[in-house]
Parts: sequence; C-alpha cells; structure tokens
Amino acid sequence: MKNKSLYISSFAISLLLAACADEQIAEFQVEKPAIIEQYEYLNAYDALKTYVDRTANPNFKLGIALGANDFVAGGQVHSLAISNFDEMTAGNEMKYASCVSDDGTMNFYNVTNFVNEAKAAGMTIYGHTLGWHSQQNMKYLNSLIAGKEIEVDPGEMEEVQDAFVDYSTFTSYPFYVMGYTPEFEDGCMVSRYPGSWYQYFVADQITTVVGQNYKLTVCIKGSAPGSLNAQFGNWGNLSDKTLSFNEEWQEVSVDYTNCPVESSFVVFQPGTFEGEVRIKWLKITHSETPASSFWTNMLTNSDCESDDVSCFYSTEQTVGPGAVTFGPAGTGADGVGRAIVVKSGNNPVNSWDTQFFVKTPRQMMAGDKYRFSMKYRADKQASCESQSHNEPGGYVFYNMFNNPTFTSEWQEFVVESSITEDQAGSSGMNTIAFNLSVLPEANTYYFDDIKWEMEESGNTIPLTPEEKKDTLTWAMDNWIRGMMEATGGYVTSWDLANETVSGADDDHDGIYDLQSAENGDPTANFYWPDYLGDIDYVRILESKTRKYFAEYGGNPSDLKLFINDFNLESWWDGNMKAKSLVEWIKRWEDDGVTKIDGIGTQMHVSYILNEADQKAQEDAIVNMFKILAESGKLVKISELDMGIVDKAFGTGIKTENVTLEQQQKMAEFYTFIIRKYFEIIPVKQQYGITQWCATDSPADSGWRGGEPVGLWDLNYNRKPAYEGFVNGLRGTDVE
Repeated sequence: MKNKSLYISSFAISLLLAACADEQIAEFQVEKPAIIEQYEYLNAYDALKTYVDRTANPNFKLGIALGANDFVAGGQVHSLAISNFDEMTAGNEMKYASCVSDDGTMNFYNVTNFVNEAKAAGMTIYGHTLGWHSQQNMKYLNSLIAGKEIEVDPGEMEEVQDAFVDYSTFTSYPFYVMGYTPEFEDGCMVSRYPGSWYQYFVADQITTVVGQNYKLTVCIKGSAPGSLNAQFGNWGNLSDKTLSFNEEWQEVSVDYTNCPVESSFVVFQPGTFEGEVRIKWLKITHSETPASSFWTNMLTNSDCESDDVSCFYSTEQTVGPGAVTFGPAGTGADGVGRAIVVKSGNNPVNSWDTQFFVKTPRQMMAGDKYRFSMKYRADKQASCESQSHNEPGGYVFYNMFNNPTFTSEWQEFVVESSITEDQAGSSGMNTIAFNLSVLPEANTYYFDDIKWEMEESGNTIPLTPEEKKDTLTWAMDNWIRGMMEATGGYVTSWDLANETVSGADDDHDGIYDLQSAENGDPTANFYWPDYLGDIDYVRILESKTRKYFAEYGGNPSDLKLFINDFNLESWWDGNMKAKSLVEWIKRWEDDGVTKIDGIGTQMHVSYILNEADQKAQEDAIVNMFKILAESGKLVKISELDMGIVDKAFGTGIKTENVTLEQQQKMAEFYTFIIRKYFEIIPVKQQYGITQWCATDSPADSGWRGGEPVGLWDLNYNRKPAYEGFVNGLRGTDVE
C-alpha cells in the first residue's frame, strides 16, 4: 500500500489517546459512548484473539500493525497489542530507509529493541519488509551505481565556474547583515575596521554538490598586509580557510574539500584586522574531467547465462507470445554456455508470425547513435527481417538495418548507425524485432552475446548493467545480513518482497509486469528489479535471507517467506493481479532451488453501498481466495482495513457521516471476508490475518484520512466492525 508511513504516525498518536477500551486487560471494560448508546452491547465481548479456534488451527496468528517504538515504550499500545493479538507488524522501523543512512551505514537499534520487547511479551513479529521499491535510501543506492569518473592527467582537468560575483555592479549591500555592512566604492566592496571583531557575507545561494571539492578565488587587496578567515558552506556545516592579502591587487585562492551541503554561502571574517579590505570580484569553481565519448551497453544478461529475460521476448508461431527460452549448457556460441532459442513453425502466413525482440530500458530518439551486435545461427539457412518497435509488438517501422542471413554456423553481426526519424516515430523506439518466419519451413534460431550500445558523452562512464547488478547485489547482501543479525532468528516470517507486481502488461505475455521505472515513479522509488533482473531480484532476496537467517541463529525449517501485494482482490480485471503474482512465483521457483512459502494479500477494502458493485467485489474476493488456495502457498491477509464508499472507486465517506446502519454493513463485510478466508483457504495454508488500522483514521492522517477504517474509534471504543471481526473469527455470530 502507499504512504503507510503517514498512517503509522497518526496510528501511534491515536493509540496514545485516553479511554483505551482494552487498557484494563483483566476486565476489558469499554467506556460507554457519549452519543451512540446502541454500542453498549459491545462491552460484553472478550479480546479478539480469544475467538480464534486454536484447536482447529494452532498455528494461526492474529496480528496488528503498530509503531515498533510505541510498543517498546509500553503503555496503551503495549497493552492493546498483547491483550488482543498474537503477532505484530512494524509500520516503518524495519524498512530499508529507516535503517540505512546516506553513506550506507546501518543502524538496527530500534529493530533490536522491538525484538527484545516482543520476546518479553511472548508475541511474534512479522517482518515488514526486506525487498521493496518504496522507502529506500535512494541517495545511497543511486550513489553506488553512479558513473565512474574518467581517469585523466590532473593537468587536463577542466575548471568549471559555479558562481561569480562582480562587486562593480552593486550599489547597496544585497546580503544578510550580521552586525556590519560593507560599502561599495570605485567598483569594489570595501570593509573598514569598525573598532571590534566583525564579519560579513560576500556571496550567497551558491548551488553546490555534496562531496564535491571547491575553490574560492578572490581579487583582493588591503591597506596593509593581512589575512582573514573565509567560511564556505551553510549554517552548521561551515569550512574555514585563511586567506592572505597585501597592498597590491592579486587573485588569491583557497580550496575546500568534501562540501557537505547543496546550497552554500561565503562569509569573510577580517576579525580584528585594523585596516581596509577591498574586493573587486569573487568566484567559486570546481574541477571536472573533460567530457569524452563512450559506448554504454543497455542490455542485461547479454551473455545469456542467467535467467533474466527483461530485455528479451519472443512470439513463436506454435506456442504464442512469451518470455524467451534459454537453451541448455552447450548451446551457446562458445560451445559451453547457453543461448536464446526461438522456434518457428511450418507454413507461416506472415513473416512476423515468429518474432524475436531485443528491448532496451532506454527510449531511443532520432539521431541517437547506437551499436548493435550479436552472435547467431539457425538449424537451417534462412533470412530474416528487422523492425523498430516501441515495446515488443508496438510496431513503428519496417526496416531497422541490413538484415543478417542465418546459417548453421555461428556468425557475428555488428552494425553501427544512428536512429532515423522513421525508426523513432513520434515518441521514440526501444525494441528491435527480428521476423523469423521468412523461411516457410519450421526452423530453430539461436542468439548469444547480444549487445545494444548507445553512444554517450560526459566526464563519467556509466557502470555496465553487469557492474550495477554486482554492486547492488553486494548492497542487498549487506542489508539482509544486517537485518538477520539484528533479529537473531526470532522473526521467522517476512515480507520477502513487497508490492512487486504492477498493473501493466507492456510485454503482452498475459500477466502483469513487475514494478519498474517504466511503469512507476523513479523519482520517488528505487526499482531493484531494473538492475537485478525480474527473476534474479527475488531469487537473490530469498537465497540471502535463508543463508543469513540460519547463520544468525534461526532454525531454517521455521523460516517463512511471503510475497505481499495489494489489489489481489481486484474485480475490475478479473483478479488479474492475483493470477499474475502466482505466475511470477512459479517463475522465481522454476530453478528448483528458490522457495516462496506464502502470499500476503493486503485487502485495503471499502464496503460499497451500491449493491451490484459490492456483489462484484465479494465475488472477486472469493475468486482471489480460490486462486491463492490453488497456489498451495501459505496465505496471509496481511493488511486488512475497511472504509466505505457510495459506489465503486468513489470517495471514502468520512467517519462523522457514517450511519449506524452503514457501520453494521461494514461489520457484515468483515465477517464475510474472514469467514471466506477460513472456508476457502485449506487449514494447512492458513497463516493468519493482520488488522492494519486499530482505530479510525484521524482527519490529518496520510492514510485514508478521516475514514472509519478501524475496529475501534479514536477514543478506543469498540465499533460494530469489532463484532463483525469476532463473528468472522468464530465462524458463527456471537449471541
């Protein structure tokens, strides 16, 4: 779900309010509502977890989402959790951005405290989350995969000007005054000793880059030889250098290393220099490697040795569209490795009935210079055609380059050219399509060592896809190892990967693609699969989690790893996301080594007052549970909460506008969801249910603000939803 962090803070506040219904654990007294006396009957109910049938399912866990630090602090949060629930999901404290700083240093202090307090309370923790695109430290991660500076002789470095201040253009002092104001005379800024220590701004609002080295150069002279202190940076992050001068005009420079801020100023402190200082101009510069041209390979898995298919796709006449097939060892051009294998059929109708696509994540426009190379062969000699596409199947132009001819022997194809206006079309192209049904007979085609390079220029060389993958695999290893060490084997169930599946099928393979920069927001999120690969991303997460869980004290047989996602109950697309997630799990497990234990369905639902829409939603929930049950995986309702709307996709009705009758409808919907879970999901697959919102959402919350999403109101009085939840857990209505 989105912006969970905003909800959790409000949730913590609401938990700390007075009149918590379950603060008195032994008696479970609920303060009588001030307005709606119809709620009084809820006082008689017991704590939620007492309604779980432990005999039928002793492993079932009833969970609650909360702020880990609030639980550690004790008080009402602590009491409510241990009295009503078995398990806790931390809102933010176990996420990447909460533990990893801008320089990569990891701090698991809050995680360790949470684990220790959970142990003492006898509660389990559901880990949330190891892999996600949101709430990542993007500054650190992007710094890891930034380009490598081109090595040149120091004498060849170029000086780049960041700021220039010409004081001959000033008639009045433009900066913040710190007790002393310089004057402007004869095209100079002039300062004179005022009789006591003094300082003044000479430049402000200079855009700087954190970590960059800068040079301050000033044209200066004094009425006598002397020096001043030159400060560079910003408040709380200032660097000091001594700048000397004499009675003659001269250009004096001082250097500042490792700038700590993104906006800087310069302050001169003549201090107690008993004379006059004149300044004509000032400039700030830094040195850069001169720009040069280089080739960047845009494809991942160019050697075809991994199972990453993110850059390759095929439509085969006999089997239809889908991910490419990698042949076994020995099929590659070197006789040892693997190759991509594409098969065409007999008697094709069109030359494009069988196609092989090579896709780059970069959109190429007219004029972009590229170099494409590959090794290729076929069982039978055959010609082919090449096209430019915008996404596989998104035809743009019929001719990409002079087409290779296949023979039974391996050949190398290399072309260096520029994208034409026809090939780019109006919005650019990113895919080369090879039409492989030119030969009217069935044939098998082999491809290996495929590179699609783009000419770029700059003073840094981008890392290759392989280098980025290697670097981020190392970063992932550090993260997983640190978290497993901090939790010491106590947290046995985890969201291994969170919200991986998008709602788009851009490659037209019949299932939704994974979340990526192409279908998401790369300015706010870091999409690990874009670098690690759609297949290897989860495999890397899984293998490292199992490795370090065991190394840091966990019993491997206890570890349960889930893929967690939202909108699995979507009725508008026939539960396409649930079906896609199950298919992705099959792909990740296809190596016979990777094991995904469970699926988490978030279920941030709303009761729909329109009966037809509500019925469609309920049918889709039933269908989702059937899909998840058929997967054979553990199933967890991981983030259940409920609002109310007048129609599908309508605006949520605010808490103060919801009638008692509507609350009872919501309660019935809770009962429906939970009973269907127990009815459809086999007992051996029933992991548990976690309620995401304990209380209704405060009006200023970033998560469903002002909506009746909790089992308690903001004063922790039980609501009809509480009864609905109880009836669902028990299986029969409470009398």
